[in-house]
Amino acid sequence: MNKPKILDEISNRLSELVAASPAKDIEKNARALLTGAFARLDLVTREEFDVQAEVLSRARVQLAALEARIKELETEAAKRQAN
Repeated sequence: MNKPKILDEISNRLSELVAASPAKDIEKNARALLTGAFARLDLVTREEFDVQAEVLSRARVQLAALEARIKELETEAAKRQAN
C-alpha cells in the first residue's frame, strides 16, 4: 500500500523542525508511531475506493435487473397456475 500523503507531510514538517537539533530520533519514532497507527486503521487509497464504488454500482444494477426478472417469472408462473 502506498504511504498516505499526510504521513509524508507530517514527516517533512518534523524533519524541518528537528533538522538542526540532536533530536533526529524523534522523527524516526514519530514516523514509526504514525506508520503503525495508519497500518492499524486499514485505510484504502482513493483509487481503490473508486474502483469498489463502481463495482458496487454495477452489482446494484444487476441486482435490480434480476429482481425484475424474478418478479416477471413469478407473475408468469402464477398466471399458468391460475389457468
